[in-house]
Parts: sequence; C-alpha cells; structure tokens
Amino acid sequence: MADALTAWWAQQLLLCDWPFTPHPLAMEGAKAEQRLQALGIAHRGELVEAYVQGLGAAQGQAQHLLGALEWSALGGAAGWITPQQARTWAEHVMHRIAAEHRDLRGWLQALRQSLGEHIDGDEHFMEACQALTRLESDPEGVDWARFEEALAKAPAPAPLWSESAAARPWRLGALFHPMMFHPCEPGDWPAARQWLSRTWQVEDREQLVGVILWLSAQGDRQRWDIEARELLGMDTAQRLEWQRGGGDDFAYASVLNQFVSQQEPLEWASWDWLRMVELAWAGVCAGLLDQGDADAVAAHAADLVTQRYGDWPALLTAYQRGQSLFDGVDRRAMTPDAHHVLLLEADCSPWQCPLGEILDAPTREASRTQIKAWRSTSHHWLLALACVREPDALLRQQDPAAFLGEKRRADAALYLQDALALHADEGAGALARYWLPAQAHHLNQLAADAMHGVMPPSSTVFGKLTRDEIRQRQSIKGVSRHAATVHMAEKFAFYLYMAFDSRLFERGALVAYADALKSCLCRFYTSPKRLLEAWFAWESCLPEPEHDSLINEIAWHLEDPGSLFYWLDWHPGSWSEPGERPSISHFTAMALVGPLNSAVWSEPQLESERERATILEWVESHYHLASAADLQDFLNFMFEAGDRQEYQINYAPYTLNPERLESEIAILESGECAEEELNHLLRLRRVRANEDGCNDLDMAAWDIAQLVDLAIAARQLGWLDREAFTATLDRAYRLADEHYAGWQEYAAGMYAGFSFFMGDTPEREEFLTSFRQALVAWVCGAPILAGPWASLDFPGTKPRHFAPLHIDTLPGDQRILH
Repeated sequence: MADALTAWWAQQLLLCDWPFTPHPLAMEGAKAEQRLQALGIAHRGELVEAYVQGLGAAQGQAQHLLGALEWSALGGAAGWITPQQARTWAEHVMHRIAAEHRDLRGWLQALRQSLGEHIDGDEHFMEACQALTRLESDPEGVDWARFEEALAKAPAPAPLWSESAAARPWRLGALFHPMMFHPCEPGDWPAARQWLSRTWQVEDREQLVGVILWLSAQGDRQRWDIEARELLGMDTAQRLEWQRGGGDDFAYASVLNQFVSQQEPLEWASWDWLRMVELAWAGVCAGLLDQGDADAVAAHAADLVTQRYGDWPALLTAYQRGQSLFDGVDRRAMTPDAHHVLLLEADCSPWQCPLGEILDAPTREASRTQIKAWRSTSHHWLLALACVREPDALLRQQDPAAFLGEKRRADAALYLQDALALHADEGAGALARYWLPAQAHHLNQLAADAMHGVMPPSSTVFGKLTRDEIRQRQSIKGVSRHAATVHMAEKFAFYLYMAFDSRLFERGALVAYADALKSCLCRFYTSPKRLLEAWFAWESCLPEPEHDSLINEIAWHLEDPGSLFYWLDWHPGSWSEPGERPSISHFTAMALVGPLNSAVWSEPQLESERERATILEWVESHYHLASAADLQDFLNFMFEAGDRQEYQINYAPYTLNPERLESEIAILESGECAEEELNHLLRLRRVRANEDGCNDLDMAAWDIAQLVDLAIAARQLGWLDREAFTATLDRAYRLADEHYAGWQEYAAGMYAGFSFFMGDTPEREEFLTSFRQALVAWVCGAPILAGPWASLDFPGTKPRHFAPLHIDTLPGDQRILH
C-alpha cells in the first residue's frame, strides 16, 4: 500500500479516540489486545466477524466502516492477523469509503449522522473531526484528493477470501462464522470444544466424525422428507389427524403440514449439509480434526449442496425451511436476518462467487476419496442396507461394530430367536440358510417371461386366481431389467446386522458373510443407483402385508445424494456370496416337494440340535424312521414302490370288478372296523367314487413329494451327506420325468395321492381345501413367492422360459445370459 494510504488510514483512527500515530499498526500488541477486549472482541474469529459486518454494512452506516478500519489496525497490531492482511482489510474499507463519499466533509458528515446521539457532547470526536479538517490544508497531511489519487494508483487489493481450492468450500460456513483464514488456528474459535459438548454432546474425534457422517447421510431431513411424501397422499382431515398423533419430538409437525398444504417446496437438505461445515470448523479449532480431514468434510458438503442447489438464495431458503422445522416455528414471514442479507447482497460477502464455483474437480475427487475411506468396510454395506428398515443404523457410521450396550445386544439376540429361530449354539454358519438365490432366480424368471407376454395359467382344475392375485402377478412385467437379488439380500443383510449386534457369533465369520454380500451385490448391480432402482421396483410389486412398505424409504435413498449407498466402496473383489447357489436341476428337484412343505429356496444344511430334535420327532411320528439306515431303506422303497404300489396292488383291481368292490364295501360296513380296516373302507369308497380322479391319475407325484421332503429332512439331520442328497435329488428328478409331462399333471397326481391316502380326520375337507388353494398358488405363481413351479421347466421337458436380462441366474440354466 502506498505511504499516502497508510498515513490516511492512521489519520482516520483519530476519530476512534486514538492518539496521533504515523502508522496504524504502531500500537503495542498488548495494548491492541486490551483495546479489542474492551470492544467486546475476544479472539480472531470474533475479529473477522466484526470486520465483515462492518465492511458489509448498508450504505448510510458510516460508523461501521470506521469500525472496520480500526479493527484492521488493532488486529494487525495485536498479531491476530499479519500486517499484509491488515493492510488488505483496510484497503477494502478505503475503496468503499471513497466510493460512497465525495470528500472529507461528506465522510465526516456521514459519520456524525450515523453516530447520531452517540457523539452528542463527545469532545474527542469533535476535536478529531477538526484535526482532520486542518490536515486537508496541511502539506504534511494526506488530504482527500491525495487519498483518492493514491487509491486509484494502488493495485487492486488482494481478495478478502482465500481463492485456494481447499479454502473455497469453507465459504459455506460463512452462514455461521466468516471463515476467512485457511488453515485455521485455535484462536478462530477458542470455545469450539465447549460448543461441541453443549450443543452436540460431542466429546472426542470419534463422536464428531460420527455426527458429521450422520448429517451427510441422513440428518434430520430424512424423516421430514419421508413424512412429507406421505402427507402428499393424504387429504386435509388425514393430515390434521397425523399432526395430532405425534409425541414430544413432533414439534415440527404443524410446520411440515403448513409447508405441504401451502405447496411450499419440500426442500431443506442444506439444513444438514451446512451444519456439517460448522461442525468441521469447530472440530479443527478444537483440535479434534486435522485441517486435511476438516477440508474433506467442507468439500463433501460443497459436493452435496452443488448437486442439489443452483445458487446461494436457494441454498439459504432451504436452510431456513429446515430451521423452521427443527424449531417448530414457521420463519417464512419473519424479517430477513441482517447477516443473511449481508451474505446475499454485500460486495464483501464470500457468497458473491457463483455457488457452483466453490469446488473444483480435483478437490471434489479428493474429498470423495476421504469420505469413502471413512465408510470403506463391508460392515458399512450392512448399515446401508439395514438403515432402510432401521434408520438409526446410520448413527453408527464411524464405528459400525461398536458395542451399544447390553440392552441392544439382548434385543438383537431376542429378534434372531423370535423372528428366525436362530440361536447361539447353531454357530454363524446357520445364517447361510437365509441366503436364497433360488428365490431370486424364481423372481427373475417370472419377470423375464412376463416381459415377453408369457404368464403362468390363471386357472387350474383346483381353482383360479382372484383379480388381486392376477394384478400382483402382472406387476412384475415392469421389473424384468432389475436383478431380484436385492429383494432377498437386504433381508439377509438385516439378519446379519442383528447377528453382529447380538454378539452371539464369531465375528470373523460374520465379517466373511459381509464381504461376500458386498461382492455379490457389486457383481449384480453396477452402481448404487442400479441397486436402489432394483430394490424399489421389487418392493413395489412384492409388498409384505405384515410389514409397512419400504417404498418411501427406498425412494429417499435413491434421490438423496448424501445417502450412504452412494458413498460405499463399490468394488466387488474376488467373487463370492454368502451361501451356495443350487443348480437349476437340483432346485427343480427340491421343488417337487410342492405345497407338501414350504418352498425350498436354498440348499438345506445341517440344523442345530434343537431343530434336529423337532425334525426327528416328525420323521419318527409320521414315518417311524429312527436312523439314517432306516431312512435310506425307506427312500429306496419310495423310489421303487411307495404308496402308488399299494394302490396298484390293493385297489386298482377293484376298478375292473365293480361287483366285488361293492361286496367288499358292504362286508366292511356291516361290522365294527378297526382303524386299519376303517382306512381300507374309506379308500374303497374313494375308488368307487373315483374321488379326485384317483383311478385315472398317476399318483407317483405323491410318493415323489414325500421322498423329496424326507430327503431334505435327512440332510438337515445329517443322515444324508451332500453326495447322497444330490443323488437322491437326481433320482427324484428322473422319476418325475418318467411319470409326468408338466407341473399341472404332477399337481393333479399329488393331489389325488394326498386325498386318497389321507386318513380319517374331522379336518379332512379343511385340509383338502387348503391343499387345493396351495396347488393353485404353485401352478399359477400367485402369490408370487408361494412356490417356484411357475418359473421352472418340469423335469425332462424342453426349456420354455425366456432368459433374464442380467446375470443373476442359477448354475446349469440353459437360458443363462452371456
């Protein structure tokens, strides 16, 4: 700065009751600090704030410009800012003074008017004005003309706000504190640690990073966004009822209802993202974050806001909406905050640059690398998937494996026991039973067929589908391009998440599951957007009546750029998945069990002692089998003869001799019958009536279903090893091929056998009705997850299904996508 400007600056300090000094920075450092303290400025952060408020004051408030000149001198003299920074500050003030006042007289008059009654009787101020007036004609002084000339010749002052790539994102934080200096010093906010503790209950680095990541990925906005979406679907009465139904943490309800009813833009994400910047600044001032980490957070916030907002007014308006919701007070009609006006309008505002220019590409990429590094574990994948059902999971991003206390551990263990019948003594390996790749194959196949206009039948000899069932089945037409893996994988992820929290299982094994889950999902979905779109699509057409729909939650993650899904490590690594994928032929063979049992979507495995006891009791009570050898003999018998042979030997001959049949029935009806004779009589009557087609239909399906059911139970008991189980499935597959041409024929044979061989029971008609309904569901594929017949080619038949549009298939599928 030219000497003339330095001298003029020093001259103006006379108006601040300074003694005459040849240089504005000549005051002793200690005295300058005392002066700043007397003015209510305790540290550099408050000095910057006071200066910006002074320089940015509206026209006609000359006293603030004078104050900014003094603060520039005091800050430089005290050593809070460098002499060069002090001169830069003062030069910016001088340019504004010169632009708004024509001469010294006008400048002094403006000061007297703006100070008003504050200078009444102030002899020092009046004497200073007189002294400056005399200097106008004093050759040793700097008059207004020399001041303007020196100002015009001097180079443009350096920018107030750092233009470095690392510093520019910090302009977002000017909403709370003018963050002028980079890197910062503790003196920029000495009370930062106390503020963090009082306002955020943050005491250490881990807690701070956790809160920052929560604001980034969820914050307050998720709840407001989802509830606003729900309110849009309600009428006025429903909205009022919703508003009245909240608890103590529902203060925002009336404001949110007003926003929705008055068609206010439902946008407030900057409420979370701007507070991230304030937290990062507090963290670095408090020594909890190093400058590099804090810079990454500020850049991440800039990355997020520039994806959502086009300019500073939109950013600020969204923040104010969020503040209204947080405080439960609608601020839209309030007088604009003076600081907000300064930020948007003042020439000295850090917001004068376009919002889109505060972040360059290298800084953005560096911040993304850092943010993803904080979320780089496979455990974070579990958090992302689990948080859709349990939003509080996103509070754990800093350390997903942190122990949350005995109550949480007990709750998780109870959930696993009640919802999954999963106990600690089973070991982590038992989780593999909840990985259901065959279920995903079934869904993918139905969707692929539907896209080509090929649907399963809608009616059978046992009954037909309802309109609602047909409508749900048709809904899968639009999801064929989305792999269905996520439909079952997200449930597996939630179970795994609970298993971690239960502390019942060996951690290494759970981590291996999480790694495999990540690998699998990265393989089937090339990006977070693809995964979320697939999840949304399948959730839309496969609602779970027993649970609330996740549609709104998934849509939120799909639309919010801060969602954790977009900040995961999306590299599959070596291929693996949490459970084995059965071959298409073995899946088909296991499906031969039909509605005799629930659908089998994965390879059976050895069960726990508890479950084995239950299975063994069933095997003994129904089939009188007590050992692996007994079971193998019985399976061989079922393959070779079974119940179908009993019919052929003991009942089929009667169909050729009706007179003998009538005679046999009459004999049995004429006397008392033991249980065995009664069953024989009932079956003879069924032969006479050809009930359910028992005389016309091949009932081998009844034997096949039973032997597959028994083979699965034997595998779970450990009575069949994998090789023997596979061989049994292969034999069942061939036997079905020998007897039937398709699932409808197989279903008819199974029902005929079920009906014919059922004993005398009061619930017979109820059982038959239920079985018919189940067969309709399996044959017609509705409900969609009733069973897989509709998506599988019957054993030995020519492939008739269309190839899915993705690689999520089972081994051996002849329609696999290449």
